[in-house]
Amino acid sequence: MARGNPTPPLANQNQNSVSHASSSRISFEDSSSPFYLSNGDNPGLNLVSHPLTGANYNTWSRAMTMALTAKNKLGFIDCTIPRPPPEDLLYGAWIRCNSMVISWILNSVVKEIGDSLMYIPTAYEIWIDLRDRFHQSNAPRIFQIKKLLGGLHQGSMDVSAYYTRLKILWDELKDFQPISVCHCGSMKEWVSYQNQECVMQFLMGLNESYAQIRAQILMMDPTPPISNIFSIVIQEERQR
Repeated sequence: MARGNPTPPLANQNQNSVSHASSSRISFEDSSSPFYLSNGDNPGLNLVSHPLTGANYNTWSRAMTMALTAKNKLGFIDCTIPRPPPEDLLYGAWIRCNSMVISWILNSVVKEIGDSLMYIPTAYEIWIDLRDRFHQSNAPRIFQIKKLLGGLHQGSMDVSAYYTRLKILWDELKDFQPISVCHCGSMKEWVSYQNQECVMQFLMGLNESYAQIRAQILMMDPTPPISNIFSIVIQEERQR
């Protein structure tokens, strides 16, 4: 019985190489691939509005994480996209993307910090270095936030600017709180209590010229959401 000629081993290797090259090319061109770089992705890009100075590490790292997630490059700082071996066809693409992410990080920190990062070879190692240097444990930062909240007053700010400062601190403080999985009624009570705390802080910090509207709000039962309270006060400000 005649048998078909088997495919030579060299031919199999060539087919595998062609297949691998084709797969790599798709990775470069596919916009959903972490190795894809668009025309707008360049080393001079600034991903966050406020650079890292050290004390603002927590908010900076959150902003950078969101920006890199949007760019589909988060894997280069959390090590879920490790460096392939030099013989891998994706090696060049990884080096290019790693260098791009490093450039973005350097653009988002002050010069003094950036100078100390120049010789760290990977974005992941840079990310870990910054975390080790500037990350604050929960307790000191929570203490700082609550101290800032306790001392924050409207003063010369308009109502909108005052409320915005409060909300930034509230949101950061909330980020430190554990996520509850409770579906019972007590969770609703806890959310209501948190809203009441925000309302009280907001009202206590208002200037005395708002004493009348503050008294009216305190008489409301149940206490409206803080966003509604802000709307009431901002309308009062506009009528003046």
